[in-house]
Amino acid sequence: RLVQRGHAVSVYCRDDGSSEWNGIHRIVLPALGRKYFETVSHSFFSALDALRRDFDAVLVCNAANAFVLPLLRAARIPTVINVDGIERKRRKWNVLGRMVYAIGEALSVSFANEVIADADVIADYYREQYGQTPVTIPYGAEFPIEEDSDVLDRLGLRTRGYLLYVSRFEPENNPLEVVEAYEKSGVDAPLVMLGKGLYAPDLVAELHRHASDRVLFPGALYGRDYRTLQRNALLYIQATEVGGTHPALIEAMASGGCVLAHDTPENREVGGDAVGYFGLRPIETLSGMISEWVSKPLTQKDFRGRARRRAEAKYSWDRVTDAYEALFQAIQPRR
Repeated sequence: RLVQRGHAVSVYCRDDGSSEWNGIHRIVLPALGRKYFETVSHSFFSALDALRRDFDAVLVCNAANAFVLPLLRAARIPTVINVDGIERKRRKWNVLGRMVYAIGEALSVSFANEVIADADVIADYYREQYGQTPVTIPYGAEFPIEEDSDVLDRLGLRTRGYLLYVSRFEPENNPLEVVEAYEKSGVDAPLVMLGKGLYAPDLVAELHRHASDRVLFPGALYGRDYRTLQRNALLYIQATEVGGTHPALIEAMASGGCVLAHDTPENREVGGDAVGYFGLRPIETLSGMISEWVSKPLTQKDFRGRARRRAEAKYSWDRVTDAYEALFQAIQPRR
């Protein structure tokens, strides 16, 4: 959308491919392929490369990459950082990982021209912890008018005949708790667990022990396959504990999905009265809600309409683009 408005946009990438995508210039740089170094090493190489280019503004994503901000600030390149969620609360990080994120938060408020939060809950955290109020810009979600892919046939599913979960398989996303609650619910519709796990092999192994003709693990699917699964699910389950605006949640809402979400401040901010909420512990709370909502078609229809309307009103990509464009212009030095 920025390109369509006449801006020149470059994105730093890790994977080889064409030098251009939809008018965006792709700059491919290497990264060290380790859990703790892949992202930060790529960001370091990207920041060094940015010093030799004539960028009017730089957007850095995730507080773990804030260590490049002093370098960009010293070069007087206007820079904003989207800090993402409160990453140091994720259970996958050890003490060192949490410390890196804590330092990243402090660097973000000290060296970026502006800090972006994707939810008011995250902005409140930075205001309370650091005395700085970030600009809140959420993610967007829009489902194009298109024909469904053949993914339902490939997986042996039928429209409105399955439950859907979408997230990385990591502890704070609670995939195992969702599977166990589903199994206790006794509903006939199968559960599709969409995603994969890179850094939690024990959890992934335990999850796959539940694989059956009722609990499906098709991996990570994207594009039309992903959108088809979202559009046609009977229920969508969002079980994340930390983070701000979760893209899969607003995409489920934009698709007209009937959504059950873990009762967290972040999820309530996004879902409002268009989503049903559950507690994860004990898991009987979720299993009971699954059984109840599957048996109530009128409730499903009501919440589908609410979800679509809320996503259209609050999470349009055009509105998101407006906000980023205005912010990039606001941080430009007076000429």
